[in-house]
Amino acid sequence: MWQTLMTRHDQFVTALWQHIQLTVAALVIAALIAIPLAIWAENHRRYAEWLLQLTGLFQTLPSLAVLGLLIPVVGIGAPAALIALVIYALLPIFQNTYLGLTEVDQGVLDGGRALGLSRRQVLRRIQLPLAQPSIMAGLRTAVVLIIGTATLAALIGAGGLGDFILLGINRNNTDLILIGAFASAALALIGSFGVQWLAKLQHTWRRIVLISLSVLFIGGSVAPLLPQKQAPQTITIAGKLGSEPEILIHMYAALIKQSQPETRVILKPNFGVTTFLYEALTSKKIDLYPEFTGTITATLAKPPVTLPVGADAQTTYLAAKKVAQAQQLTITQPMQFNDTYGIAVPQDLAKQYHLTTIGDLQHLPHAKAGMTAEFLDRPDGMPAIEQTYGLNLPKVSLDPALRYQAVREQQVSVVDAYTTDSQIKQYHLKVLADDRHVFPVYQGVGLMRSDFAKTHPEIVRAVNQLAGHITNEEMQTMNYAVNVNHQSAEQVAINYLKAHKLLK
Repeated sequence: MWQTLMTRHDQFVTALWQHIQLTVAALVIAALIAIPLAIWAENHRRYAEWLLQLTGLFQTLPSLAVLGLLIPVVGIGAPAALIALVIYALLPIFQNTYLGLTEVDQGVLDGGRALGLSRRQVLRRIQLPLAQPSIMAGLRTAVVLIIGTATLAALIGAGGLGDFILLGINRNNTDLILIGAFASAALALIGSFGVQWLAKLQHTWRRIVLISLSVLFIGGSVAPLLPQKQAPQTITIAGKLGSEPEILIHMYAALIKQSQPETRVILKPNFGVTTFLYEALTSKKIDLYPEFTGTITATLAKPPVTLPVGADAQTTYLAAKKVAQAQQLTITQPMQFNDTYGIAVPQDLAKQYHLTTIGDLQHLPHAKAGMTAEFLDRPDGMPAIEQTYGLNLPKVSLDPALRYQAVREQQVSVVDAYTTDSQIKQYHLKVLADDRHVFPVYQGVGLMRSDFAKTHPEIVRAVNQLAGHITNEEMQTMNYAVNVNHQSAEQVAINYLKAHKLLK
């Protein structure tokens, strides 16, 4: 684990800082909402129960559902994650603040008023100081809750320590999972004890510490945004979940830097699923990402393009190009590999029940399919398979990496796969023949906005150097090197480019 952490030191520091930023911002915003609301509720107690129920209701909402509901409103990335974290932090802060205020002895309050103190002065000089332990307890609870929930921010491209956990699950790499989990747990402990320590400080020292921390936090957040000596141009390249997109974006970056040494390239690996990448591209949060011709025609096209049965690579590419142009997007020339969908079963089951085609699955007793949510939903995925082959298998939705673990542990017997997946080799699976040609061709292409392509022709030329390169076997080998042998995606990408004389 230590070696993995050292090799990913820069990535870890970035993820940790992103996590801290989300935590602090969510805590401050939640406190600014919840504490004044609790003060108001203490003076209007007939509404307090309703507010407690409302804030409690927020916490019952599944975090993934909240994130999903926020995406259409505020988009992907940090804003959606921040709003979700604020929602989850409201209850402990509001509840503890309200209880702390209401538990102050009425006689003490009356004594303050008898001395001529106004309601505001009583609140500031008596109520809040006496309620401070309860308020700080609420803040401690909120800190721990925010830090734990913030790991889910990685699912919507908001970064944080969840990136390591998500990547570890995807790669079946325990070290990455432990790095993300331990760091998150350690951060939660530090945050909890930090709030407790602040509560014990004298008022003057607490103010000094808070001001100092605020200056450091704001400085660290603002510094990257200040005018600096800029590179002639900066481009952002993102990739979907998995080793293959990460390898490809490193290839893009290396080729771009070779042709344009002054260009600053920002990489965002494991950014999310197709819809997240597409939205980020069209909203100009990223400039380029690896996509597939079949995905463009089946998923990004509205409505999906109906291709002739058995359409070849060129037909699919031209259709994808047309779809892209209609949406003011541009695709690069295709690479050679066809990372299409496949239906896979363990080799021993295939041999035992003579399974060679997808249609043969009707002869597999007690069959159960474990498939990604995207495959179960997309029109050219499981719905098309069931309709074409007349199958009706029991199905369960699984994370892309976990479906392979599930088939290895015999929890499922059928999985969706990509033809270049390293796990096909690793877990001794057999891809069944799609003899009715359900799956379209999925050649890799670079997808970018047309305005970006027009103003950056040198970037297009650099990426197009991969046109016609990378066979299925080569892609599977590279995926195996990253996923199984735990080699760096960047190094695997560079090794390929140098071996094929695309990189000096």
